[in-house]
Amino acid sequence: MLDWRRVHRDIKIRGRRWAATGVAAWLACLCTPMPACAWQAVVTHVSDGDTVWVQPVQGGEAYKVRLLGIDAPEICQLWGPQSRAALHAVLQGQVVEVRARTRDSYGRLLAQLSRQGHDVGAWMVGQGYAWSYSFQNHAGPYEALQMQAQSQHLGLFSEGRALQPRWFRQRFGSCHTPGN
Repeated sequence: MLDWRRVHRDIKIRGRRWAATGVAAWLACLCTPMPACAWQAVVTHVSDGDTVWVQPVQGGEAYKVRLLGIDAPEICQLWGPQSRAALHAVLQGQVVEVRARTRDSYGRLLAQLSRQGHDVGAWMVGQGYAWSYSFQNHAGPYEALQMQAQSQHLGLFSEGRALQPRWFRQRFGSCHTPGN
């Protein structure tokens, strides 16, 4: 059993730098392929339609988070700016629950975000700002919401020109945006 008073005392004694490193390591251990660990954070920056920066409400290191289960347009492609703007309008400066699962190959936390009990990824797909992320012919977690948004011609589904990000990157390469 973890003695939280001892952990808190050790953090205070060893200083802020050790605390940030210790908390990051602790979260990494907790948040790797286990059931999701959940914590509260404030969204400090929205990079694009599926990537945000969050600051734990308890303080410590900020984390770059990739929303699990969705794939939003690249910022330089059709519907990319609108997707980012929608996520920014809903999350910037807001407290969210982060349910981290693991890290991706870029070191970002892969997590489900909820705001006031509502799944942000589901909202993004349901409003037509992102696709449900599918992999190797397996339907993504928000496939039904995507089909509904497509049938209602919402957002990026309003015209037939929107290209899924993975196909966009294969054809044109990645967008290069400094600081994101």
